[in-house]
Amino acid sequence: MRRFRFVLWLFAALLISPLAQAQILSITIAPPELPVYEQPPLPAPGYIWTPGYWAYGPDGYYWVPGTWVEPPAVGLLWTPGYWGWHDGVYAWNAGYWGPRVGFYGGVNYGFGYGGVGYEGGHWDNGAFAYNRTVNNFGSVNVTNVYEKTVINNNITRVSFNGGNGGLTVQPTPQEQAAAQDRHIAPAPAQLQQQHLASTNRALLASENHGRPAIAATAKPGEFSGKGVVAAREAKPGPAPQPPAAAAPKGPANNALTNRALENKPLTATPANKPLANNPSAANRAVESRPVDNKESAGPEHAARTNNVLPKPAGATVRPDGKPLNTAVRPANVEARPAATATAPKPPQHPSAAPPRQVAAAPHPAPHPPAAKPKTAPHNEAH
Repeated sequence: MRRFRFVLWLFAALLISPLAQAQILSITIAPPELPVYEQPPLPAPGYIWTPGYWAYGPDGYYWVPGTWVEPPAVGLLWTPGYWGWHDGVYAWNAGYWGPRVGFYGGVNYGFGYGGVGYEGGHWDNGAFAYNRTVNNFGSVNVTNVYEKTVINNNITRVSFNGGNGGLTVQPTPQEQAAAQDRHIAPAPAQLQQQHLASTNRALLASENHGRPAIAATAKPGEFSGKGVVAAREAKPGPAPQPPAAAAPKGPANNALTNRALENKPLTATPANKPLANNPSAANRAVESRPVDNKESAGPEHAARTNNVLPKPAGATVRPDGKPLNTAVRPANVEARPAATATAPKPPQHPSAAPPRQVAAAPHPAPHPPAAKPKTAPHNEAH
């Protein structure tokens, strides 16, 4: 009896040993980034794309090429596996077939698997419809197609969730519900794909440094021929491009502003006076914008206003402008003898125009001496 028990224990140990070794094995090294590759052409209608992934073996990580697979039954979709960090080790969550796509760690496997769900196609009345913007049909005639633009902001090649440098995506309520569905293990063709990859040393990460020569295949188990696609060098990500494109925008606007300040007089503030030798610019400023009387209390404002209005002799003020409320004295617009009264103004403002330009100011009303020319025409009339 004792010998029989020993044989049973030994037999049980032999059966459990592989599982025990898998549990004892602790992977503390993060998987490499996902390689960049093109999708091989669809072999025939009815196949569904299953992306490639990093698996782990006795010699470390090795790449299992992505491939087109016939689903085990109509209506099933593929949920890719993913690496997750838990209790200080990396563990593999195997993929499965189900009625809807579940959680796969937020990993962007590409070709419709952008991190959440699958945008490459869906079942329609027992036939699989393909999104032409995602899949590569090659020369295969596919009639059950549709077109839907896929916008993916998950620009990353990280292949694991959690841990240092891993993704932080959590399952959505829909993905949590999908985890309760009935799942079917990977098809035999998928298991064959993984087995062949594990025996090919060229697919080891230590050999290909993240760029496997067989990144994807058109059909499972076919590691040679025209349906094999190799990984290519990753192009720089588009993340740093927006700041580079926006940088020249500021100087361009400043240059336009500087040219506007250099070529045109500023009349928005009283401190900026128009050039005296450009009477047309000043006239446009007076005609298009009436002067506010909020600062007309002192003589300083009066002098400043005279410098802004260098209209030539004989010009009349438009009624709609009405600067300085001079509508009550229309006769003063053409009062040319006011030159003797406004002659002392240059000492007050050294930066103003020459006296001959100031003499043409049509608004001497704010200066008391400017009222003298009104009596001279009156005496001549008598």
